[in-house]
Amino acid sequence: MLRPIATPFPVGLGALATASLLASGLELGWFANRDTPTVAVALIAFCFPLQFLASIFGFLGRDTAAATSFGIQAGAWLVIGVSLLLSPPGRLSPPLGVLLLAAAVWVALAAGGAAGAKLVPALVLFAVAVRFLLTGLYELGLGVGVEDAGAIVGLAVALSAAYAALALELENARRHTVLPLLRRNRGLEAMEAGLAVQNADVAHEAGTREQL
Repeated sequence: MLRPIATPFPVGLGALATASLLASGLELGWFANRDTPTVAVALIAFCFPLQFLASIFGFLGRDTAAATSFGIQAGAWLVIGVSLLLSPPGRLSPPLGVLLLAAAVWVALAAGGAAGAKLVPALVLFAVAVRFLLTGLYELGLGVGVEDAGAIVGLAVALSAAYAALALELENARRHTVLPLLRRNRGLEAMEAGLAVQNADVAHEAGTREQL
């Protein structure tokens, strides 16, 4: 059965850019303490569902790296949002720090998987991993300097995610690469090779083979 779908990358990356920008703004003091609940609600009601949706369609589109990364990010932003709602502003949370360190590892692994096909999205994911790592270390008590560093990396994540989302949106609309994504190997093959070549190994993929 042929089931074409639109790429979920732009919506997932757009949600990432929004979440990272809001979180960095909060950490850098752009918003007053009274604005913290609004940031929390945005992470929970806007960023989480969009990245969760991107994760689902990533699996349907047979892109395990994208699906795993967006799923981990969705869960992390949801926990961050709930934590902002339940905890007083400025209060450290070691359990949240441990969760973010774990999320950093999983996103980095997903980025490593994506690096062999689409280098620009992979670099965005590596930046997300660094952002989660620094924020996690701050929550574990390593000081405000680490928080500021994480916030600055978060701004870089927002910009790079916005670029990657635009590049993928243009590529999907025009059916060819407009802005560089540094596709290679199977990522390049997906844009240039025929359907028969791309589906040569489909019998061995999850959902087709007998065992996952």
